[in-house]
Amino acid sequence: MKIKVKIKEKETKKVSIDTEFIRLDAFLKICDAVQSGGHAKIVIQEGEVKVNGEVCTQRGKKMRTGDKAEFERKIYEIV
Repeated sequence: MKIKVKIKEKETKKVSIDTEFIRLDAFLKICDAVQSGGHAKIVIQEGEVKVNGEVCTQRGKKMRTGDKAEFERKIYEIV
């Protein structure tokens, strides 16, 4: 018996900001990736968020145009 497993591609959501940069925790909130700032703090500190492909534990990380954050198999890109 053969079983085929199809891995779903990561979904990308493009988000625009009106400022030069935005902090990672605030970015996750405006993307609706997390429910609150407290939740953002926890998932970032636990290493569940990647920024530009690398795990980031700095919730104050400055995100700029072109940066990507990945959380729960979704990618959020600043445009």
